[in-house]
Amino acid sequence: MTLGKRATRYIAVLALALGSAACDSPPPPPPTHAVVIDTIDGDTLRADIAGVRETIRLIGVDTPETKHPTKRAQCYGPEATQFLAALLPPGTRVRIERDAEARDPYGRLLLYLFIARGNGELLVSHALIAAGMARPLVIEPNVRYQTELVAAAFAAQRDARGLWGACR
Repeated sequence: MTLGKRATRYIAVLALALGSAACDSPPPPPPTHAVVIDTIDGDTLRADIAGVRETIRLIGVDTPETKHPTKRAQCYGPEATQFLAALLPPGTRVRIERDAEARDPYGRLLLYLFIARGNGELLVSHALIAAGMARPLVIEPNVRYQTELVAAAFAAQRDARGLWGACR
């Protein structure tokens, strides 16, 4: 009986040691890329991130509504949606970057997306604003690219690009 208790205790200690060793290993690094599945509207899309289908809300931009449950489509909303869909067709690989908050109140993943362009990258939020498809949307603490996005909006507004020239 004593040998049985010792064996049981040994097995329990061994299981604890193995379990804690597994817990002590560092977590895998977060994913750095995603693949676009489809566009929902001008600032929201679905993508596959490491095998998980996620709805992504682009940080730093606000496009006119097209799918709001209580509002009609707003001026330049369909154009913004078409612009994003053309910029990020299904299958496009994007680099993803988080800011301070991971999700919005609707459960959407909050991310900056980047696409390869020439020898560098293009920040998708910047492209939307620079083309006049969106206005900058600053919601603290997610403000990493705020300066660049606001500057792009001033230039688009000055040149009456997109919604700045079409919507009054």
